Amino acid sequence: MRYAWLGFAALVTTLSGSPAQAARDLSDKEVSQSYIYLLGRLLVMRQQQLDFQDGFKWNEIVHREPGKVDWPNPNLDVAYSEAWLAVDETSCTIATVPQIEGRYFTVQVLNGWGETLANINERVFPKKSSGDFAICLRDAKVGLPDGITARLDIPVKRARVLVRVALGDDRDTAVKYQQLFHFKQTGSPKLPPIPTTPIFELEKLPGVEAFDAAATALDSEPDSNPGMETLAETARAIGAAVKDPTERARIGRIIRTRGMADFAKAGPPIGHGTIRNGWARPAVVGVYNTDYLARTLIDYGGIWANIAPEVMYYRASTDGNGAKLSGDNAYTLTFPKNALPSRFAKYFWSVMAVDTTHFRVLPNPLQRYLINEQSEPQLEADGSLKLYFAADKPAEAPDGNWLPTPKGQIYRLTFRYYGPIDGVSNGTYWPPALLKTN
Repeated sequence: MRYAWLGFAALVTTLSGSPAQAARDLSDKEVSQSYIYLLGRLLVMRQQQLDFQDGFKWNEIVHREPGKVDWPNPNLDVAYSEAWLAVDETSCTIATVPQIEGRYFTVQVLNGWGETLANINERVFPKKSSGDFAICLRDAKVGLPDGITARLDIPVKRARVLVRVALGDDRDTAVKYQQLFHFKQTGSPKLPPIPTTPIFELEKLPGVEAFDAAATALDSEPDSNPGMETLAETARAIGAAVKDPTERARIGRIIRTRGMADFAKAGPPIGHGTIRNGWARPAVVGVYNTDYLARTLIDYGGIWANIAPEVMYYRASTDGNGAKLSGDNAYTLTFPKNALPSRFAKYFWSVMAVDTTHFRVLPNPLQRYLINEQSEPQLEADGSLKLYFAADKPAEAPDGNWLPTPKGQIYRLTFRYYGPIDGVSNGTYWPPALLKTN
């Protein structure tokens, strides 16, 4: 997919004169597009710096305690573990994957832009999905130990890994599997420094200072997607131009008045996605090609999203009448008998509520943060499934069908379908509209 911005020329190779003059030839729209493009990389770099401040080390896996909610959009259906990998021409990282049967799991490898590079699971490796997998820099001439199950070549020297193991109804077994995943190195990679770029709060995105970090961001990991060269060169040119005080003020104004407005406007449909029944479904997820807008939005609100064959995400910020979801109201979400959530998920489904600023789960005295099959929702007499979202449990609501949503809180819902099938897989299905009941 190509968009209009691909028609304007790469500044650094076609425009003469000073960087400030070159940047002055850009329209407000082009500055906005370049800002949103660069922001996607800065969001990933922000998370990388925060992870290493929290104690991450290269090529060492961190096993998260299931049920923790200390980060945006937590996946409470799984036990998950995380790592940052560093490989080079002389080394690989060996990922040991235990034998897991009858339970969803995946080892997801991503690059520094939030693009999924690979997954290790029985869907990708149907003959054998356990054992030792060598994750190597593409074309690296590295001797590997005997018994390697498979070699995965990636195009980058640094990668983010997320391991997910479904909790299901046997949490203890999931944790035992989780602890069996581990990494080790073969060879001695040159461990890279952590690039320094702005660490910002999600509710206060960087303005013109984003372009101060353009060269660092792009040098540390170029965008590997064909078609992104022009945007990258434009970001570099603006980064040079903002050293001029007059041009810095102009670029800052454009970001405040156009860039952030464009980003906010693209948020509800998740870029080029589609909204139906109040639910947004992204057009792309996990692998973005030239759709940098969706990539940045997903890095912002749901970083480390996997590819569509693994999971599909729907997001609702409004009810069926277009009003924002609020904890001051009560809502129902009713799935007819012939379209229960389980029909569209090979593995599992869940729905959770997060705030619209930090994307954290909504605090409540019950510490109940999602509805899924383990909450044991009950069907109606006609076979339909009615879910309830309210500060206080409605009298008619079975306990497992109710998600507390505190009063005074504006929020959004995230519906996950793992192993999407049928209409969720082919893009013809959207969940029903939320009905306000008070």
